[in-house]
Amino acid sequence: MKAFLPNKDPLKKYITESRSLQKLEHIASELPKLLLTGKVQTTIDGLSKNALSIKPLLKTNNIQEINLSMVHLSFIAHAYIWGGKKPSKLLPEVVAKPWVEVSNILGRPPILSYASYCLDNWYRIDKKQEISLENVALITNFLGGVDEDWFVTIHVCIEHAAKEAITAAYEISKLKSNKDNKLDDGLRRIIMSLREVNSIFSRMPEKCDPYVYYHRVRPFIFGTKDNPDLKKGLIYENQFKNKPQFFRGETGAQSSIMPFLDGALGIYHTKDHLRHYLNEMRDYMPPEHRKIIEEVESISSAKELIDSSKSLKIKYNKCLEEIRRFRSLHLEFAASYIHKQSQIKNPFGTGGSTIKGTGGTPFMKYLKKHRDETEKQKK
Repeated sequence: MKAFLPNKDPLKKYITESRSLQKLEHIASELPKLLLTGKVQTTIDGLSKNALSIKPLLKTNNIQEINLSMVHLSFIAHAYIWGGKKPSKLLPEVVAKPWVEVSNILGRPPILSYASYCLDNWYRIDKKQEISLENVALITNFLGGVDEDWFVTIHVCIEHAAKEAITAAYEISKLKSNKDNKLDDGLRRIIMSLREVNSIFSRMPEKCDPYVYYHRVRPFIFGTKDNPDLKKGLIYENQFKNKPQFFRGETGAQSSIMPFLDGALGIYHTKDHLRHYLNEMRDYMPPEHRKIIEEVESISSAKELIDSSKSLKIKYNKCLEEIRRFRSLHLEFAASYIHKQSQIKNPFGTGGSTIKGTGGTPFMKYLKKHRDETEKQKK
């Protein structure tokens, strides 16, 4: 079982030689300057309809290049939608068409999702060294800067640190007995891995300032569903029969780590709007991630096996405590990075909706519920 980061490091540049791909790469790399000078819209509007075509990639079928094009198109599209004085209600065909094409190939909606914002948007500065906060940088940015990079690279390193927990949880989900103490060992590995995850997560404030996050990073990652600033959705020019579309924005709820661990360890969430939302988030994950989550949910007998031993219950509770701690950190950061910042007047804007998360949900209420449900299921 692999972690949810790609097996091979993402590509920084296209291998396939093509004028349209060079243009796509160039505009994506220039986004911080174009957003600074207010030239995103005029730059895109000045392009011919096929200027950013991904057709050359359809011939090679290189998944790394396809993922890179999804990253580039997603960032360019969101810069166009959110980079003006008011949100754009229409995305020009030059971006909309290739974006819809590549999203269909990848089995995800044409919106900036966690996979393109984080999983496929990093590189190692020193290729010989491990993935770490001291060795990871971003391929594509909106405004750029330390705070934006740190916010995303924290998530990249969380995904990497969770690898052992994911591998162990997958093995646990297949067990039908505790033969050779494999369940004990698996739970121990999950605990150690999640402690590293929480250690990394707790470093968020080191280089990502709440004010900068709220007013400079967050505004560009909103979606179009349940968004008061785009109540009538977004029209993808000459796509979807020009009918407005509604998609969730990028959010950590699109990471596969916690849904996977919930499924493998039998952590249950009550059937309400939150559960529906979390299931909806799977539509924004890579299809192979959705599939493996559904697999562990359907086969895991971990909870029944754990009930048979006091020592297993102790280890299980320690696993749940690390998951609860992660969710508690998330809640703490949501309060300081979003809720508190929404009260501050500023010249830049509102950082988007103050009551909705970037995925379009009442985030404080949901995060509290998630944390509390995890705590209640300790043995």
